[in-house]
Amino acid sequence: MASISLRNVVKRYGRGAKANPVIHGVNAEIADGEFIVIVGPSGCGKSTLLRMVAGLEEISGGEIAIGPRVVNKIEPADRDIAMVFQNYALYPHMTVFENMAYGLKIAKTPLAEIKARVDKAAKILELGHLLERKPRELSGGQRQRVAMGRAIVRNPQVFLFDEPLSNLDAKLRAATRLEIQKLHRELGVTSLFVTHDQVEAMTLAQRMIVMNAGHMEQIGTPEQVYGRPQTTFVASFIGSPPMNLLKGRAQGRRFEIDGVALELPAAAPRDGELILGLRPEHVDDWRAASGWPLRVEMIEMLGAERLVYGRLGEATPFTLRIDATETPPELGATLRLAITAQHLHWFDPQTQQRVEA
Repeated sequence: MASISLRNVVKRYGRGAKANPVIHGVNAEIADGEFIVIVGPSGCGKSTLLRMVAGLEEISGGEIAIGPRVVNKIEPADRDIAMVFQNYALYPHMTVFENMAYGLKIAKTPLAEIKARVDKAAKILELGHLLERKPRELSGGQRQRVAMGRAIVRNPQVFLFDEPLSNLDAKLRAATRLEIQKLHRELGVTSLFVTHDQVEAMTLAQRMIVMNAGHMEQIGTPEQVYGRPQTTFVASFIGSPPMNLLKGRAQGRRFEIDGVALELPAAAPRDGELILGLRPEHVDDWRAASGWPLRVEMIEMLGAERLVYGRLGEATPFTLRIDATETPPELGATLRLAITAQHLHWFDPQTQQRVEA
């Protein structure tokens, strides 16, 4: 096992004035044995960053170190990493055992050791009864476990997961997330896991890196990223439904949007143009006698909860999350929302960065 250091990592396609930068100076220190999830929308550079760690993409600038070694010029096969791909990449003509053992066989590992390693991985992943089957005889979840088993038998310093659950249905994704968590607890191998799914990120990560347009927006535990987003992008990307972001002008304890003055529970961090953030579940009372006026436009029933969609003022959309056991409001009704200061987030409208209260 080993730590991973990303030091001002840059990726550009092309050269000279026509070069297209896609990764902009990413810095992160990943501890030995840590499980890090890189999350972001399609095209944000998360898979490119992972492939640079793997050695499948050339680094245009900066350094990547695995343990004490800077690996910029080291071939993928010599980096002591194992990668699990989205499409499983299993050999269809080989059995499960042969697929898991293939890398060891190429490395001329003794047959007895190959069998011991494959049997151990098969036991961890509950694949023992499937070792003689071909990939076509397996379900999607079983094929993904075989792909993970092929990585495990190599005893690498680092596991790299490139959206490995994307091809599974919702039920299998949830089950496989639990298997990956169990696997990390048992093996303790440093892991980088790429996904566009914030649920996967929040449930799997010890810490997460949120990427946007090639920039690292924030790194932190799921609790830190959800509870104290550093940018408006993080605030809107992490959380479902996303944080309400209200653009307006603050003056002391007043915040004006669309000609409506909202009374704040505490003074804004500064006067002038600001973006106020509030998560849908952080309204203390939506049936208060006084508070922010929300005109109800639509209600969604989601089982254990309801989402109430409406507007503050004439044009500012706002989403409220309520418990499904509560009697829902009437469409067209105007609710009064009571808010407390601890749940408010403030952002600069120019930089999109967090402003501390």
